[in-house]
Amino acid sequence: MTLTRLLRLARWYLRELTGESRYDRYAERHHRTHPGSPALSRREYERQRTSRLDENPGARCC
Repeated sequence: MTLTRLLRLARWYLRELTGESRYDRYAERHHRTHPGSPALSRREYERQRTSRLDENPGARCC
């Protein structure tokens, strides 16, 4: 495995682990299903996601 491939894999893993890639998936899905309408900004998306998690905590420990 080359160093470049290893670094890409590490970057992908960390983005998935931290949840940073969620916004990218949201934006892709939004543009596919609602062409022409603007997607939420990253800040708006994170604010909305955090509010939703606070209202419905599910199986979180804290």
